[in-house]
Amino acid sequence: MAWRGFMHRTKTELNTSFILFIKTSRFSLHPQQRCGFRKAQRKPENRKEIPKENSAPDLGEAVSKRNTVSSHPGSPVPPPRKPGHIFRPLVFTVGFTGCSFGAAAVLQYEAVKYRVETTMEEAREDKLKKYGQSHAHWHHWWNQLSDFQKKMILLVSVVDDWWSRLTEGQKTTTGIIALNTVVLCCWRIPFMQRTMFKFFTSSPVSKTRCLPMLLSSFSHYSILHMMANMYVLWTFSTSAVSLLGREQFLALYLSGGVFSTLISYICKTATGRLGRSLGASGAVMTVLAAVCSKTPEAKLGIILLPILSFTAGNALKTLVALDTVGLLLGWRMLDHAAHLGGVLFGVWYIVYGHELIWRRREPLVKFWHKLRKGPPGRAPPTGSV
Repeated sequence: MAWRGFMHRTKTELNTSFILFIKTSRFSLHPQQRCGFRKAQRKPENRKEIPKENSAPDLGEAVSKRNTVSSHPGSPVPPPRKPGHIFRPLVFTVGFTGCSFGAAAVLQYEAVKYRVETTMEEAREDKLKKYGQSHAHWHHWWNQLSDFQKKMILLVSVVDDWWSRLTEGQKTTTGIIALNTVVLCCWRIPFMQRTMFKFFTSSPVSKTRCLPMLLSSFSHYSILHMMANMYVLWTFSTSAVSLLGREQFLALYLSGGVFSTLISYICKTATGRLGRSLGASGAVMTVLAAVCSKTPEAKLGIILLPILSFTAGNALKTLVALDTVGLLLGWRMLDHAAHLGGVLFGVWYIVYGHELIWRRREPLVKFWHKLRKGPPGRAPPTGSV
């Protein structure tokens, strides 16, 4: 009876452990937590002695690791650190940076071309229009509308006036804020949790390592985290776009986010702290560092302390010092390696990258112009100049 009671209790514990393991593996997405739970179920205390004839270096290492885990059964087992995990993200970073600035050069060419065509068309329409006829036509059209339609048109006109008062940098940042808001809402949808965790958080030991380097720059789980990042981006976007232009600003922002994640991968692989990261802090730090490097004597302030003011150069040095201390001391609240990577990329681009990449975009623009114009002897597309 004692043996049967012992077997009954053993089966009950195994079934309970199996049910807990299924529930844990269903909701816990960290692979090291699953490995740690499996190690906790094993009890290798009875295998402390190993015959000498069966001993081998690999077997001895395995036993030592097993004994280490058994001494701490509740501790998770981290995944192995492999420097080869960095090769593909490095290639992705270089390729994405080149493609980003190449696309920015083409988009700038198209934007200038569109402005020239629009200005010419407006000049032609102004010559053909007569104010009296146009005024009478719009007055008749307005009288035929209902009250609801008039209110909607007035609301659209108010939004249009607000949009026209924004600077070019603020308009660009508004689109980035909208994308971050959509991703933040997706984190609140239960059936999208696994997809968001896989593609919108970055880790050097994840199976998907390259695409999250970009997508995680638009991903925030905390509303306060997103508001802080977007406020800093909104503050520096006007200066950044006025110095670089909208297309170059977008290329710098996206490339800075990818490069900062690469630096985070390298530091995580070196230190063994293989946690996941998300947020636009690395990309925002790239823009901040670019503006502060370009105008180091500009005066900055804190919204909660309007009396306190400091130069942009000193602000950048302070942020670098804080992130360096946090990285050395192992602070885990923020990804300090990604912050330093963003600062490094922003300063590098202002000092060397602008001359190395953007000033040499002329051959690409000429090639695109010939590609749009078509082969010799063919009529150009309608509306082209």
